[in-house]
Order: sequence, then structure tokens, then C-alpha cells
Amino acid sequence: MNIAEVARRAGVSRSTVSYVLSGNRPVSAETRARVQQVIDELEYRPNATARALAHGRTRSLGLVFPPASSHYTDMQLDFLGSVAEAAAAREHDVLLSASGDSDRALRRLIEERRVDGIILMEIQLHDERVDRLLGAEFPFVTIGRVAEPEHTRWVDLDHAELAASCVRHLAALGHREIALVNRPEKFVRAGYESAHRGLDGFTSAAAELGVSGTAYHCDDDAAGGEALIQRILAERPETTALVTVNEAALGGLYRGLAKAGRRVPGDFSLTGVCANRWAEAVTPRLTAADVPAQKMGRLAVELLLELLDDPAAPPRHMLLEPSVSLRASTGAVPAR
Repeated sequence: MNIAEVARRAGVSRSTVSYVLSGNRPVSAETRARVQQVIDELEYRPNATARALAHGRTRSLGLVFPPASSHYTDMQLDFLGSVAEAAAAREHDVLLSASGDSDRALRRLIEERRVDGIILMEIQLHDERVDRLLGAEFPFVTIGRVAEPEHTRWVDLDHAELAASCVRHLAALGHREIALVNRPEKFVRAGYESAHRGLDGFTSAAAELGVSGTAYHCDDDAAGGEALIQRILAERPETTALVTVNEAALGGLYRGLAKAGRRVPGDFSLTGVCANRWAEAVTPRLTAADVPAQKMGRLAVELLLELLDDPAAPPRHMLLEPSVSLRASTGAVPAR
């Protein structure tokens, strides 16, 4: 079914059907009603190209995601799915572009106008992609925020406060030697904002509470988590708890403690920042600040569509601070 068939059955020109669909030209009420009746009878839906020509919109959003490692973590996949679902609910498609700062994919999205707007993930404190989009005056929203985010639209977690909340929880249980499991060193060095802000919150809370806090880099996989546990117990055997902001290493952390003969939480407590379903999947279940990935993806889509509908609207942002869900992985400091 195409616009020519609608025009033939309604007894009008194809341009008249186009004007009815787009509203770009006045059409008499009688003609509009006749065309609309045929459209309804034939259940005609214009394709994406026709809609773009009629409205100047592709009804497609770009999701730009430079993988921080060689594989997607479960939390990152949750974000991808939530953006796609939220966009579909608003009758938009999502074009996924796994591009880094030096990749040409982002430039193609901007120059060729393949999408109406872009959602950026894996934000760095000083992000060249953000600068590029601002310079091009191209609509975008970020999941995460740069060092100075006042002039951008974003949705983010308060990683500093979440890490601090985890430290406070452990300190209240009597733990005085606590480790932070952060992202790999190369990503911290590159300025990934969640890793930096999580480290800031951990360090500040440890100093405020007078506990010893040691931060470690960890590869984004289970093997990295297992190896790090061996290192922590060898270098600082007095450590009795950890806070992790590296979800991909979670299974390895548990496995490393089990191999070392440390019971959770009898001998060692774990907490951190983690998506709810993964905190619930480990045994014992992880006490964690639950990352609302579904909510964040939905909010990012809403912010971007608001911007597309009203480009002159002032920048808006949302900083989320989920509470720490108490489960079974933390307990009182073990007696020595």
C-alpha cells in the first residue's frame, strides 16, 4: 500500500494526500474527510521516509555508546533495552552507534541527519562528543554528566553519594578497613565520570568517618574480580568489607572470597552500586544502591523528545539518588 493508491481511491492527487498527512498546505474539510476515510479503510501508514519529508523528522533517535570494554556489561545492556522500549512507546526507532571519540559514526549521524537527536552513554568528565554536539547545535541528552553540565540535558546517578552511603552503612556495622572496587585504570584515567565520582564519594566518606579506605582498579569481568580479591587479601589482610562500582566483576568477587575461605557476610561484607536484578542474582544477595536503569533510559528519551518539541526550552536535568537496599551480603565486623 502506498500514497498513490490512497490518492486513486480518494479521487485526488498524490500531493493532496501528502498535504492531508503533513498539514503543510490547506485542504478543504470535505477533501480532507474523504482522504482520511480512505486512509482509515486501507489502514495506510506512511513509511519513515515519508514522515521525515512531511515533518522534517525521522522519528529515529541515536544511542551513541562507545563500549568501555570488549563486551557490554549487564547494566549497560539494561540501559540499551530501556531506551529502545521508551522510544518505541513514543513511536520512535533507535539507531545504535558504538562509536568512540575518534570514530566517524557520530559525525555521520550529525552531518547526514540520520536521527532527530542523540542520547550519549558512558560519559567522560571532559567528553569530546559533548563538545562536538554542542558545536554542531545538534539535539542531545546524556546518561551521565560532564564536569560542567550546566548547559546540557542529562539524567544521572549521584555516584558520589551512593558510594558514600555504602561506606556509611559498612562503618555503622563496625568495619574499619574497607576497599573500593573501581573500573579499570585506563577508564579512570580517561575520565569516566561514574568512576571518578564514585571514588570521590568513597574517599570523602572514609575520611569523614575515620575509616581506612583503599581504592583498587579492577577489570570489567569476573576474572578481574577474582584476581582482585586475591590481591586485596594479600596486600591488606585486615580488610573486612568492600564497596564495588564495577558490576561486571561482581561474580568474580564472590568467587574469590569463596576460594579464600571467606564467608559472606560472616567473614567479609560486600556492598556497592548495582542493577537490582543482578544484586538479587548472587548468593547471598547483594546489599546495594540499586541502579534504576529502566527509569534512567525512559527519562533520557523523555528529555530528548521534550527538546525536539521545544528547542528553545532551558536545559533540564535529573540527578537520581536511590537508597541502599539492605539484603544479605553485609554484617557486623567479624571478631578477631
